[in-house]
Amino acid sequence: MKPFLILQLRPEDIASDGEFEAFLKYGGLSENQVHRVRMEREHVPLGMLDNYSGVMVGGGPSNVSDSLEKKTDTEKRFEHELRELLKEIVAHDFPYFGMCYGFGFLVQNTGGLVSKEKFSEPVCAVDITLREEALDDPLTQGLPHTFKAVVGHKEACQRLPDGAVWLASSVTCPYQMIRLKQNVYGAQFHPELDAQGVALRIDVYKYARYFPPEQAEELKVAFLKENIIIPTQILRRFVARYAVGM
Repeated sequence: MKPFLILQLRPEDIASDGEFEAFLKYGGLSENQVHRVRMEREHVPLGMLDNYSGVMVGGGPSNVSDSLEKKTDTEKRFEHELRELLKEIVAHDFPYFGMCYGFGFLVQNTGGLVSKEKFSEPVCAVDITLREEALDDPLTQGLPHTFKAVVGHKEACQRLPDGAVWLASSVTCPYQMIRLKQNVYGAQFHPELDAQGVALRIDVYKYARYFPPEQAEELKVAFLKENIIIPTQILRRFVARYAVGM
C-alpha cells in the first residue's frame, strides 16, 4: 500500500515517539506503511500527494491562534509549509485527519476561526456526542451515540468553515469533530489516545500549563479508570477506508 504521511510537531522525543507509536498501534499500521515527518526538524513534503494514501497531523504544544510575534521561527516555517500542503489537500479532497492541533490548523486555514476566547478544555476525559450528521459518515456510523475521549487544549474552534459537516460535540466544547468535502476530517479530541497514552503525556507536559502540576498523579489515576475505547476505532476506520495499493 501507499504509505500514510504522519506529520508531527512535538519537540519532546518521548512525547513524539509515544504519539507515533499510538498512530501505528491504533491505525493498524507498521513502520513501513508510514512516512513520519517531525515538522519541527524536517520539511513538509509538498507536491507529492500521489505518493500517499492519506495525511495525518497530530497535536503538540503549538497554538494555531498565537500571534506571529509569539511563534518561533521553526513554528513559522512549518506552519507555512503545512498551509501549502493543506491547500493541495482541500483542492483535491485528499484524505486528511487532523487531531487537536491538526484540527485547529484545518479550521483556521479553511475559513473558520480558532482562538482562546472560549471552549478550551483541561486535560480530562469528556463525553463526546455524535450529531445526526455522523449517523451515515463512514468514520462514525454505528458507533455509540456518546463515548469518552481525551481532550486538553488551550484554544478551540469558535466558528466552523463554510460547508463543514459538524459531526460531534461535547458540553464544554461544541466543535469536536468535522468533515470538509468528503475526505477531509478534523477532531479536537485525541483519536490516538487511550488511558496509558495520556498518562505518558501528563508526565511530559506536567509544567506546560495544561493543568496544575501537583494534580499530575491524580489525573493519571483518574484516566486509568476511564473506558476510552471508541476514539481509536475512528482512527482505525480512517486508515482502513483510505489505504491505497501501490
